[in-house]
Amino acid sequence: FDRSSDKMSKIAGDTLRDAISGMIEGSKTKQRKFMETIELQIGLKNYDPQKDKRFSGTVKLPYIPRPRMKVCVLGDVKHCEQAKAIEVESRTVEELKKLNKNK
Repeated sequence: FDRSSDKMSKIAGDTLRDAISGMIEGSKTKQRKFMETIELQIGLKNYDPQKDKRFSGTVKLPYIPRPRMKVCVLGDVKHCEQAKAIEVESRTVEELKKLNKNK
């Protein structure tokens, strides 16, 4: 495993958009028998999500990515109550600890 290839760098937004557009166009020219996806991973320097809550919110996707996908919320009591209100399965930290003990 070569660590030298793991270096991250800054990339311009236009360059990123051009690259994604190119991939989408390429997928149209050669159709596949499966759904192709694009994954983007972003790392923020000097940002601790536990301490700093600058980036908090939700994003509603313009379409359903996987219609048969099931979701389970892992959270505290407040989040589990919100999940139950919209009929989404949920588990609390205590329930996860019980699950871990039942191996």
